[in-house]
Amino acid sequence: MSMTRASRACVLFAAALLSACASPPAPLPTVPRVDLARYAGAWYEIAMLPNRFQSMCVADTRATYRIDGEAVSVLNQCRTADGSIAQAEGIAKVVAGSQGAKLRVSFFRPFYGDYWILDLDPDYRWALVGEPGRDYAWILARDTRLDAATLEQLLARAAALGFDRRAFVRTPQAGTN
Repeated sequence: MSMTRASRACVLFAAALLSACASPPAPLPTVPRVDLARYAGAWYEIAMLPNRFQSMCVADTRATYRIDGEAVSVLNQCRTADGSIAQAEGIAKVVAGSQGAKLRVSFFRPFYGDYWILDLDPDYRWALVGEPGRDYAWILARDTRLDAATLEQLLARAAALGFDRRAFVRTPQAGTN
């Protein structure tokens, strides 16, 4: 049984259409440069794309970064449903050639994940962080609060970069909504 030319063309067209749907996302741009000494310190999670490794966190999520030689030490903490504080310590390494905008972070060596700084306030007051697969993203601020206009700007930027804006959830911080 042979396939007609029209049938073959339909199969090839369908295969091309399916491969277009499965193509990888567009490259994810980062900020041109990050001064890690200025980036160091405490950052509060304002909003994030839900993920399994933070599923126990219900509020007061923050990360503290400290320069540690050639690396950056990371301390993440959050409040859990029973009121206790969960913590995770990790290490981040700068990706060569990224000028500090791309880090590889590990909490369970030897496994590392991408931590890319996608948007950053010139005064280092807020940041949009994500990874190239667009499965994880965080909006961070130096304070537990971020004004509505800036949050809107960062959500719009995340959407423009291919993240699902509607999937972001706000992170409650003590004394805020």
